[in-house]
Amino acid sequence: MAIPMKIRALAKGDGGEIKVLMSHPSENGMRKDNSGKFVPAHFIKFAVVTVNGKTVLDGLWGPGVSKDPYLGFKVKGMKVGDKVVVKIESNTGEKDSIETTVG
Repeated sequence: MAIPMKIRALAKGDGGEIKVLMSHPSENGMRKDNSGKFVPAHFIKFAVVTVNGKTVLDGLWGPGVSKDPYLGFKVKGMKVGDKVVVKIESNTGEKDSIETTVG
């Protein structure tokens, strides 16, 4: 199953800004459903962002990350035309990636 994402990468000054919105339920495994049973943990385990093949963010995440997480950060040296790739994986083995060109 895919993890839907939206990405935007814009050059600004001597660098740029990357924004990623992920559609994910992000269950921590501690919440109970209406019948009193625990909802299984289901969260994004890690995210890796590269610009032209060079890793600019490598993050380990966990069950404390909110539903539909948003990731936004600045990168020095990024310019129009650079290729940005975001790869994520959940604790249940779901993997997805998205790429864009810096505008």
